[in-house]
Amino acid sequence: MNGDGPSDGPSGSAAAGAETPVEAGGGVRTEVRADGVALVTLDRPARHNAIDLAAATELTAVWRRFRFDDDVRAVVLTGSGDRAFCTGIDRSATVPQPGSPYSLDDPLRTVGPKSCDLWKPVVAAVGGMACGGAFYLLGEAEFIVAAENATFFDPHTTYGMVSAYEAIHMAQRMPFGEAARLALMGTAERLSARRAYEIGLVSELTAPGGAVDAALRAAAVIAACQPEAVQGTVRALWAAKEAALERALSLAPHLISLGSLPPERQARLFASRERGHRLR
Repeated sequence: MNGDGPSDGPSGSAAAGAETPVEAGGGVRTEVRADGVALVTLDRPARHNAIDLAAATELTAVWRRFRFDDDVRAVVLTGSGDRAFCTGIDRSATVPQPGSPYSLDDPLRTVGPKSCDLWKPVVAAVGGMACGGAFYLLGEAEFIVAAENATFFDPHTTYGMVSAYEAIHMAQRMPFGEAARLALMGTAERLSARRAYEIGLVSELTAPGGAVDAALRAAAVIAACQPEAVQGTVRALWAAKEAALERALSLAPHLISLGSLPPERQARLFASRERGHRLR
């Protein structure tokens, strides 16, 4: 789901120490640094780093490429500019759907590293808004570093949509009541970076503009360790919650098909939305 508000500018000084040239395509920039850390940047600031179909395809390709790149031992994932990390699927994207009520084509289903079978550690660096479909990415990171200006919210229910994949990912990372409140309050309320830190969604807070550098420092420490040991530990951590996650995700397409309004009614709700929100 696309969020609210613009995003401007490049991602600051985080590119320092790069060993390979920056590669850009499909709204995603990648760069592998000399310390074994890859920096992946969602690079659509004019669209609040919302993911269109090209960006979704490129993210999938990046994660699959990293599986075979031994120079990449850890990853930092962020968004361009300081207004948004990611606001989910770009509302201008057209996603054709099969006629069967038992089928749902979700363009964000494989935008996360774990869904692409990448078991190298990923640290998310969040500044500005992270909402809706951004939780596909945050849900598959090992941990999150956030700037103090970061906010988290899920607009689905406001626009007559079921929050399924997003709510499932957040329920894996937050106390249940907090995940439920985030999913059910829609655009009326946003979770502050401070509150996200207090409940354990965020592992480190930084000053505005500092999340990427802090994430790169943490990722460099991890990248300096033995890769086999690191990747085995990542796999073990995810195994601890894998059964419940797979069961929940298997229900998501059916819940979305049953409970979401038709696209034209969603669009009307989006067009008439109120801009105000409470920050907690």
